[in-house]
Amino acid sequence: MTRTARRRWSRELQFEVDGIAVGPNGPVLVHVYEPPAGERWIDAAIPGKLGALDRNSGEILWVSPCEVGYGRGFGAGFGPQEDAIVVGPSANGHRIVRMALASGELRDARAIPAFDDAIIFDDIAVTASKRRVMAIDTRTLQERWSYSKDNERYHNIAREGGRVFVVASNEKTKKQGLIVLDAKSGKFDCSLLPAEQPVIHDLATDPRGLTVLLDNLTAALPREALIEYLRKEEDQELGAGLALVALDPRARAGDAPLWYEALETEEDGEFPEVAVHADAGRLYVVKGALLEARDGLSGRLLDQWAVPGLDERVAWSVAQGACLVAEETRVSIFELPA
Repeated sequence: MTRTARRRWSRELQFEVDGIAVGPNGPVLVHVYEPPAGERWIDAAIPGKLGALDRNSGEILWVSPCEVGYGRGFGAGFGPQEDAIVVGPSANGHRIVRMALASGELRDARAIPAFDDAIIFDDIAVTASKRRVMAIDTRTLQERWSYSKDNERYHNIAREGGRVFVVASNEKTKKQGLIVLDAKSGKFDCSLLPAEQPVIHDLATDPRGLTVLLDNLTAALPREALIEYLRKEEDQELGAGLALVALDPRARAGDAPLWYEALETEEDGEFPEVAVHADAGRLYVVKGALLEARDGLSGRLLDQWAVPGLDERVAWSVAQGACLVAEETRVSIFELPA
């Protein structure tokens, strides 16, 4: 039975929200900007601000001008020295910024190449652009490594432990697959899923599993798993369709998945807007305004909530049983009891 998630708090802001970050403890980070009249500006980025909100009450702890603004590419997270790490565009190109978590004071900033996707960890920030994947040290803000290969284009990225997972497309076929890089060196590890997907929509990782939201389930399954799937689903039409495939984070090419599931369409044949996130052994699946909690190892449904504003989200995340949802000018936390 679907329940409505209980709101812990909600905070209306005076600015537009374009990014959030929440960890297992500490404040919630919110990146905001003020759109100019007419929605037109000359530079590549609108100036931005970073704010910290108390995770229990929503109280605004501080708001500070941020060297990173609103535009192409964004990422935020928590560094190793009680600092906030923010990457994204500025009026003078893309930058990585360190700000004091307690006050918002600027500690350091450096120019970096432009990117489309970014993830932040306490040791490195990983960015992906069309032509390369790069890791930046969060202490020194210097490049640690970069990876690129001819005829490959890069999209979504995720990380678990010593492995970075990258959605890479073949520029000739335009099909997407999943490759693995070493998190310390950036060296190519393996091709985990072949480049046979029309689109890989999202990735979610934690120590128990890597879940991939993709378009063609049969193309993602190794031979033995595919035979088993065909036997069980004799009447199911094969081909394109949203599906979840969960893998061991240490898996190699051809390893059997932990579990997989084809997602149902709506009555009109359209797919709901779906996204995934993993935390503490649970997989959270967004379907419009609904949020499912599943066991990460088996895919078994554990609970389901209706979350107000989730279908209008700018961004969302889950940490320690709390769902953070950002709408255009509002940030809310909802309780997800175990």
